Amino acid sequence: MNPQVVGNPPVALSIAGSDSGGGAGLQADLKTFAAHGVFGTSVVTAVTAQNTAAVLGVERVDPAFVDLQLEAVLDDLAVAAVKTGMLASSATLAAVARWAAAGRLPNLVVDPVLVSSTGRPLLDDGAARRYVELLFPHALVVTPNLGEAALLTGTEVDDQPSMERAARRLAEYGPAIVVVKGGHLGDRHRAPDVVLAEGRLHVLEDERVDTANDHGTGCTLSAATAAHLARGEEALEALEKAKRFVSAALRGAAQWRLGAGHGPLDHFGFGQRASLVP
Repeated sequence: MNPQVVGNPPVALSIAGSDSGGGAGLQADLKTFAAHGVFGTSVVTAVTAQNTAAVLGVERVDPAFVDLQLEAVLDDLAVAAVKTGMLASSATLAAVARWAAAGRLPNLVVDPVLVSSTGRPLLDDGAARRYVELLFPHALVVTPNLGEAALLTGTEVDDQPSMERAARRLAEYGPAIVVVKGGHLGDRHRAPDVVLAEGRLHVLEDERVDTANDHGTGCTLSAATAAHLARGEEALEALEKAKRFVSAALRGAAQWRLGAGHGPLDHFGFGQRASLVP
């Protein structure tokens, strides 16, 4: 059961690509918003042909039309938090950054999606530099995974000490909070995320869930963080609750057999009796 909402629900915005397989991207974001009792809005940056096994193709939306979608949503709805996912091109990234610089993207959570989980590049050359120069300065939270942190810093990121170094390096570009996600570490038992906030390091940990159904975990974490921010919660608390939500969604879907590859998460607690939202 979703959290009860009295009066108008808070509004969150996802700026991301569409996933035809339903496991990641806008679809994962909107499911996550709904699970948290948050009204979800969207700006589509790309349409993908993908499933649990592969990304077969990407059609990018014209940056001018991305701009028009942003105008349509932000001029009409009281958006309380925003997350970005796949931005698809440097031109679109620059367009989104202009809205952020103008103060129009509150409580901005940036998930710097640079490559797909299968290794396919999802942004053009030079996008990593544009992320840190154009968008990170306006972000409340940024959430790179290990591979993205490596691309953004130009250094190898493969253990907790290097995650901490990467977090400090990325904080120099201006985001209030940096989260380097450790879900792809080789540790069989731990899934630590390193968080740098106000110069202090924190480690968010949960027991690793043994499952192949992990498509969309990064999208879900950033969307859940934005949802909690939209509900008025502090950033660190939002991150902690988002981490627990992702872990619960992984556990709920652990035995699913949806598709031939990496399946989706259980955003709505189908496999559990209680709501996943703390």
